Amino acid sequence: MRHAKPAARKPTNLTLDAALLAEAKELSVNVSRAAENGIAEAVRAEKERLWLEENREALESWKAWVDENGLPLAKYRMF
Repeated sequence: MRHAKPAARKPTNLTLDAALLAEAKELSVNVSRAAENGIAEAVRAEKERLWLEENREALESWKAWVDENGLPLAKYRMF
C-alpha cells in the first residue's frame, strides 16, 4: 500500500484578529492547521465555482435537452 508523502510546509506571515487569535490559543487550537484547513476549503470552493462557470454552457445545454427529451434510459428506472 502506498502512503501519501507529506506536503511540504512553508512558514508564512498572516495578519489575524487579535481577540480571535487569543481565544484560539486559550483553547489550544493549532492556528497553523486551522488556517491551512480554511485556506484549503476556500481553494476548493473557488475551484468549484470556476469549474461551474467554465462549464455553464454545457450544463445548461444538457438541462435543456433533458427538459425537452427526458432522461435517457428513464424507462429502465426502478423508482
